[in-house]
This record gives sequence, structure tokens and C-alpha cells, in this order.
Amino acid sequence: MSAGLRPPKLADAVAERLQAMMLEGVLRPGEKLLAERDLARRLDVSRPSLREALAQLEKKGLVVTAKGGTTVAAFLKPLAEPLAALFRDDPRVAGDYFEYRRVVEAEAAALAARRATDIDRRAIRAILKNMRAAHLRPNPAREADLDADLHVAIYEASHNVVVLHMLRALGELMRGDVFYNRNGLYAREGVRDRLLAQHVEIAEAVTAGAPEAAAAAATAHIRFIATTLDEIRADELRQASALRRLERSDLVAD
Repeated sequence: MSAGLRPPKLADAVAERLQAMMLEGVLRPGEKLLAERDLARRLDVSRPSLREALAQLEKKGLVVTAKGGTTVAAFLKPLAEPLAALFRDDPRVAGDYFEYRRVVEAEAAALAARRATDIDRRAIRAILKNMRAAHLRPNPAREADLDADLHVAIYEASHNVVVLHMLRALGELMRGDVFYNRNGLYAREGVRDRLLAQHVEIAEAVTAGAPEAAAAAATAHIRFIATTLDEIRADELRQASALRRLERSDLVAD
């Protein structure tokens, strides 16, 4: 057999398979892979072939191997952390962020409605079920985390890997309250109920295969968050102004 027709090495095939799973969001940044023996058995390859495949991925910066095992690299961090430093506390950023999300979320939801597989739809429904359960708890923290998970599930269902990874990077900033305080949003009277209803509307449109309804629901959702946060900021400014008036007596001579 000539060199040009030589079949690919098994290690190369394994590396390509794992890399494709990372690209598609199946293997997520920060996730720990199975122990070498178990992973080799699951992939039906020898441990030397697996080691060679993982070495290839580590050279690309896609996995990190240490004494504790192999982890999918947090490859979003080099993008997200400098962005967080640039974006944090700049008053212009929140408006631009929501403007961007109105455009991209609508398209992502529409694509998900067109392209979602049965597996995608089951994942979305499962998150929605958990959101409804979390909604009954007094503390909204779990519901807020599931909020982010639902959006990621919709990005995954769009089957557009650029949308998935770019919005996931922004999602990590959102979890870190770079753009706004999620707890403050959920604590505002009536907002939790409205947000749950909006998430239900988006998810049901996606799982029903209704792209126009999904896009409209996603757009309305982002606009509602932006408007509510503007109201919260206005309330905080008025409260701060009122408190300064109370301090007047400590600063002005009789």
C-alpha cells in the first residue's frame, strides 16, 4: 500500500471524534473525562491509542491532563476573562449586550425550532421541568442557574457551533453578573413569574417547531429584561438621591 493510501491512525480518529464532540458542545469546558481505563473501554480503543489521542488534544489546548485525570480545557476563559475586565462597570456595555442578544437570541431560537432533534427537545423539556420545580422555592438561585442552562440548551439545538460557543462565552459572563445582577432581577416583585412564563413560551415554541413564534418570544424576553433592569437602576438612583437628602443635616451648618 502506498503512503498516500495509508489508513489513518486509530489515535488520530479518536482525537478527531473527541474534538468534534467539543466543537458541538457535547463535551463542555471544565468537564472531567472518565479515567483512562474506562474511557478507553467506552471508546473501544487501546489505552496507548487513547493516550496518544489525548496528547494531540492537549497540544492544541483542548484538554488538560494532570494527576487527577483529563479535563476538557476551559477554552472560553481566555476569551471571557479579558472581556469581563473590559465590560465590568462600564455603563455603555449593558445596552450593547442586550442589543446584541436581541438579534442573536431571536435567530438562535428560530434555528432551534427548525433544527432541534428529539434529543434536543427532551433536554429542553427536562430543564423546563426543573425550572418549574425551582420556581416554587423561596430562593431564586437555582432557578437563575436553570435560566442560563435553558438558553444554552437552545443554542445547542440551533446546531450552529459559532452561535453556541459565542453565546456560551457571554453566558459565563452573565453567570458572573458582569452585565447585571441576576439576583436583583429575580428579587423584583413579579419578575420571577414573568420570566418563567417567558421561558415556557420560548421553550414550547422551540419544541413545537415554530420558528417565528420562538424568535418573537426570545425577542420579547430580552426586551423585558433590559426594560426591567432600566427600571431597577432608576429606582436605585432615586433611592440614593433621597438618602443624600437625609445626610444634608450632617453637612450643613445651622
